[in-house]
Amino acid sequence: MELIDLRYFAVCADAGTFTQAAASLNVEISTISRRISNLENELGLSLFERHPTGIRLTRGGRAVRDRVQRILAELETVKQVGLQYASGSVGEIRLGVRLPPIGEPARSLLIGWRRAYPDVALTVTEGNEREMALAITERHLDVALIGGPTVWPSVSVLPLYRERLLAALPADHALTSDSSLHWAELSQETILVEGWDDNQAPREFYAWLLGNGCDFQVHAAGKQTILALVGAGAGITLVTQSLAEATCPGVVFKPIDEENAWLEFDLVWASEAEDPLVGRFIAFMRDESRARGLM
Repeated sequence: MELIDLRYFAVCADAGTFTQAAASLNVEISTISRRISNLENELGLSLFERHPTGIRLTRGGRAVRDRVQRILAELETVKQVGLQYASGSVGEIRLGVRLPPIGEPARSLLIGWRRAYPDVALTVTEGNEREMALAITERHLDVALIGGPTVWPSVSVLPLYRERLLAALPADHALTSDSSLHWAELSQETILVEGWDDNQAPREFYAWLLGNGCDFQVHAAGKQTILALVGAGAGITLVTQSLAEATCPGVVFKPIDEENAWLEFDLVWASEAEDPLVGRFIAFMRDESRARGLM
């Protein structure tokens, strides 16, 4: 049974004559008649009563028509869904982050995306770099927003924006009286940093900025927990400008007067991924970054 036979049958049932059906389909009457006869032979059922003035559905023909209409409607739905997903206008973007995107420019970039594509769901998952790298590889995440150097296998990387780094100090720390700070004085402090047994990327980045001789204390925890420890007087840490916009009891944020006191944020995704929606998301973020001069 061919789909075209079902389409021809539905048109004939609505038209009432093979002549009108052939005209609406822009085919020969003989083609319509042959297709309907083939369908009737395959079903072992007369679908139409033939009269000099036209055609009329048999009882069996009416039953077949009802089901054919549902089939064709479902196929049209399948077509529309396919077109929507192919165009990247519906679906879901699963975004992984290591730092919460609570400030600028990440917040306005995501707002812009939501306004441009309101029918696309955006879900955010926080995790460390190892977790996100695995999730990207296994397609549990579509794209990740990563701060700092990214060395993952089989991924594509798009530099998106940079944020200034600030020092987070206990409120009663002596350095809070300074208007700005430098690496040399910060390197004398106990530096609190996130890290896990299999991933020490944050510590390595801090060491690149402050030097390997620093007293690093590594905690298998997120930045909010690290800031809580800073507030408790356990040491200092570095944060991005956007994170410094959030209130944290007992913590004072100070600018760092160094040329390299910034953190690059990249979009990372699987190089072999072939999802039109993911491609549209990446292109949107790339174009917005360029338009705003973020890089």
